[in-house]
Amino acid sequence: MTTYEKSPDAIATLSPEEYRVTQENGTERPGTGKYLNNKAPGIYVDIVSGEPLFASAAKYESGCGWPSFVKPIEPDNVVELTDASHGMVRTEVRSRHGDSHLGHVFPDGPPERGGLRYCINSASLRFIHRDDMDAEGYGKYIDQVEDVT
Repeated sequence: MTTYEKSPDAIATLSPEEYRVTQENGTERPGTGKYLNNKAPGIYVDIVSGEPLFASAAKYESGCGWPSFVKPIEPDNVVELTDASHGMVRTEVRSRHGDSHLGHVFPDGPPERGGLRYCINSASLRFIHRDDMDAEGYGKYIDQVEDVT
């Protein structure tokens, strides 16, 4: 069993933008995230802890300017909290083990896929291509990824 944790060493390697987003509850500018247009098969893991968060099969184009997913690959790895900042009430999503700020979840996703839109900052993620998943210890999730068109 793999243990995922918030590592000071991992935090020390974050870029200023990754640090601002994950550790200071920041948000990257819409349309700027490196994974926004990624259509490769694989999984997205927490940049700090490595815990699995989302699969490419759950990713879709929402038009919001950030990578969007309909569900987490491991629901227990995603924590939902009430966020009343910026004069509105939203549901923040954080990684359970890394305690990284990921983004927010909204109830306006595709109804036929559960109705949720996990709007996630690329800066909080690391993408692992399907071809590398086994070698990096994520082989058990290969059946949850698919080619995304």
